[in-house]
Amino acid sequence: MRTRLKFGAGALVLSGALLLAACGGGTPTKSSGAPTAGSGASSGTSIMISNFMFQPMSLSVAPGSMIRVTNKDSVTHTLTATAGQFNTGNITHNQTKTFRAPAKPGTYHYICNIHQYMMGTIIVR
Repeated sequence: MRTRLKFGAGALVLSGALLLAACGGGTPTKSSGAPTAGSGASSGTSIMISNFMFQPMSLSVAPGSMIRVTNKDSVTHTLTATAGQFNTGNITHNQTKTFRAPAKPGTYHYICNIHQYMMGTIIVR
């Protein structure tokens, strides 16, 4: 006995969108310093929080650079290194905080302490 699964076009579009969102799907781009909506690496010094996402999700900076983080969501977020190298503390709606990138080159992963599914990476070169 065979079982057939039926999916509507909407379900296929939704599952494709979720797959692309989970994979990042972006290509590395250079930025003029303004946040971008892509998830590729950016070389600016700003991160925007919008729709429960860090934008860009990957940021390349020079050692010791100042990084600006602006929260456009209506709820409070943080940007906190998973290994403790930096932490903005709470950032409320429309608030901007800055922090200094680590001096040591490397890849630093971060999350929002409040919404731990929000993730990003800072690459110090």
